[in-house]
Amino acid sequence: MNARITPVPPRTVRAGARDFATDAEGYLLDLGDWSEDFARALAREENLELTPRHWEVIRFLREYYQSHGVQAQVRVMIRHFTRVWGPERGSNHHLHEMFPAGGPQKQGNRLAGLLRTKGEH
Repeated sequence: MNARITPVPPRTVRAGARDFATDAEGYLLDLGDWSEDFARALAREENLELTPRHWEVIRFLREYYQSHGVQAQVRVMIRHFTRVWGPERGSNHHLHEMFPAGGPQKQGNRLAGLLRTKGEH
């Protein structure tokens, strides 16, 4: 018997008067659609209050992607934020506490309007 896999339909995230098309997990379908309003709306849906430190991570992820053409690996984030915030706040543990729905690489990339990382399911 051949089982058919039903694709999960895309969804939208509403920010103000605009709907942003995302995949089922909230990753933008068109990276050019990203805005801070999108990040705030997605964060609300994910029950995350964005602080200035969250915005630092989001901006770092976007700048890293623009400079390198790939998403930053967690170890790159840890190295950078340990240097900027110190070893406790820049640690893997703290970054995952900040982004509890998948850590900085998953939730951070979603909020930054980037693609899911290679190898992510």
